[in-house]
This record gives sequence, C-alpha cells and structure tokens, in this order.
Amino acid sequence: MRTIVFTHAAAKDLDALPNEARDDVLRGLDLHAMTGRGDVKALAGRTGSRLRIGRYRVLFDEDSRTILAIHVGKRETTTYRRN
Repeated sequence: MRTIVFTHAAAKDLDALPNEARDDVLRGLDLHAMTGRGDVKALAGRTGSRLRIGRYRVLFDEDSRTILAIHVGKRETTTYRRN
C-alpha cells in the first residue's frame, strides 16, 4: 500500500466538496493506493496522472511508495487548467 499525501491546495479542495463526494474521492484514492486499480491516465503535456472518480478528478504524482494529490475538483470546472 502506498501512502496518500495531499498538498495544502488539494486538502482545501477536498474539504470544499460535499460530504458524499469527499467520501467517494477518499475511497477511490484508497483503492488506487492499495491495489493500483482505478480509472487512471497520464496527463497530456505535463507530468502526473489523473484519477477519475465519477464527476471528480484527482490530479496526482506517484512513485512506488507515495501518491501526492495536487488538485481535487469537478471535471466541468477548471480542473486541468489550474496547475
């Protein structure tokens, strides 16, 4: 299992989500950290990956021991333009 670390901005993004969405995002991150499963794709034009959890996306970097969540947000917003 890998450790999940949130940047300050990602933690604020997560706190701003509705409770049900926050729980879904955390469950999705836990599943990816434990098993490597999930709808993950590499980002085009920059480093990092995205994890799709319903309408929400988690932009992150990872190595063999750590997942660093950089941004959490809805796909319909400026999720991919932000960072």
